[in-house]
Amino acid sequence: MEKNNDARKSKSYVPKNVIFNKKMNIYKFILCKILGWKIIGDFNQDHLKKVVVIVAPHTSWSDFVIAILSRKALGVMVNFVGKKELFVWPFGYYFKWVGGAPLDRSKNHNKVDAIASIFDSKKEFRLGMSPEGTRKKVDKWRTGFYYIALKAKVPIIPTSMDYKTKTITIGKSFDPTGDIETDLKILKKFFVGSVGKIKKYT
Repeated sequence: MEKNNDARKSKSYVPKNVIFNKKMNIYKFILCKILGWKIIGDFNQDHLKKVVVIVAPHTSWSDFVIAILSRKALGVMVNFVGKKELFVWPFGYYFKWVGGAPLDRSKNHNKVDAIASIFDSKKEFRLGMSPEGTRKKVDKWRTGFYYIALKAKVPIIPTSMDYKTKTITIGKSFDPTGDIETDLKILKKFFVGSVGKIKKYT
């Protein structure tokens, strides 16, 4: 992957060649017209089919609803993983339909290796994750998303969900270098100023 992360250090940097599709659909109508949100950028950038999408700040269950609506409004699938036991009848079909992928840990794989295997088995897979790993306020991000991206050899797309301005900002893809300390500093700068639904947890 080409390494040109220096230009991606601020939240103001979003893909210049990606404009939110102006075609109206029911999800965009609900998200933008009824709920008052707007979207800057797109997940379907640079023809990337496999990425890790990190979304922050995550402070409320309603983040999931906004995320689903924005995904549908953009017309791009963003996936998630869950225990394989969840993907059985009667709910298995539904979870797969909304982008879920079963996580099989039975082969003595750790979670990073298991998710990297899912990336390897798919032609297209965009994994959505919360770097905080919880809705509560945290001092440090969990680093699983970073090591998953490294192992799967895929870029990271930072995505902020700012309730103060009701703006979802999708940043330019970021190629992890292996220097986690430096890379996390760059990624965290993207989210500076974003306010979660529950402000005290931001």
